[in-house]
Amino acid sequence: MNLGTLKPPVGSKRKRKRVGRGDGSGHGGTSCKGHKGQNARSGGKVRSGFEGGQMPLSRRLPKRGFRNPFRKTIVTINVDQLKKFPEGSVIDEDALVFAGVVRHRKDGIKVLGKGSIDYPVSLKMNMVSRGAREKIEAAGGSIVEVV
Repeated sequence: MNLGTLKPPVGSKRKRKRVGRGDGSGHGGTSCKGHKGQNARSGGKVRSGFEGGQMPLSRRLPKRGFRNPFRKTIVTINVDQLKKFPEGSVIDEDALVFAGVVRHRKDGIKVLGKGSIDYPVSLKMNMVSRGAREKIEAAGGSIVEVV
């Protein structure tokens, strides 16, 4: 490769559109904004959802439903996801986040009973379903309730 033969890629050397620089430029006069009106003025923009003064759609439609401000978002995992941990390990919420089993703990993590585990692990969680509890204890593991 020779530095003297370098060229920019085709189509990359487009000139900047200089508006309002006289009629000879082709973009003089109204500076490509048309004649008068809100959008021809400085700072003249229409906010999103504005319908020209007509009652906007968001206000024409009725309010519906209820949004509970006290709702809790519980992240669920299954027993078969605990296979990511070695035998005899102590699993708590921090360990699940660190191992990447759970991305965010939100308002709590609950272990559900889908799948199986065939070696003992120790769980330190505050929410474990009945099915998950039976499977973990059947494998020789233990569950400690943490409040």
